Amino acid sequence: MKAATIQELKAELQETNPATIRQLCLQLAKFKKENKELLSYLLFQSHNESDYIIQVQQLMADEFLELPKPTVYLTKKSLRKILRIANKHIKYMGTKQSEAQVLLYFCQQLKNSGVAYHKYPVLNNIYLQQIKKLKKSIEGMHEDEQYDIIKALELL
Repeated sequence: MKAATIQELKAELQETNPATIRQLCLQLAKFKKENKELLSYLLFQSHNESDYIIQVQQLMADEFLELPKPTVYLTKKSLRKILRIANKHIKYMGTKQSEAQVLLYFCQQLKNSGVAYHKYPVLNNIYLQQIKKLKKSIEGMHEDEQYDIIKALELL
C-alpha cells in the first residue's frame, strides 16, 4: 500500500469535518511516542518557543551531568544520545533560530564538560559536525538574529 502525498492529504483534510480531524490526531498520537510528543509540542508549547528552548537545554544539561568520562566509547554514546534528544526537539520547533540556540548550547556544554574531545578524533568529529550544522543554520537566519549567535560561536 502506497502512502498519499502531502497535497492529497491536505486536500482531504480540508474536506473533513473538525470532529473527524480530532479523532485522526488522537489515533495518530496513540501509535508512536514521537507523534504524541509532536502533538503535545504543537498544542501546549509552540506558542512560547523560548521557554521550550530552555526546557530542551535543561534536558541536555541533565544529560551532560551524567556524561561518563573514563572511556571514549561511553562518552561518544552519551553525546550521540544528547544529540538525538536535541535533534528531535529541533525538528519539532522547525526554525533556524531555535536550531542555532540548541546547537550552540550543545557545543558550549561539550566545551565546558571537561571532556578532552580534541584528543580523540571521534569526539572531535562530533563537535565539528555540530559547529558545521550551527553555521549552516546561522546562514538561514535574519542578519539581526545572526549577530548574537556569531559572537557566541566565536567564543567557542
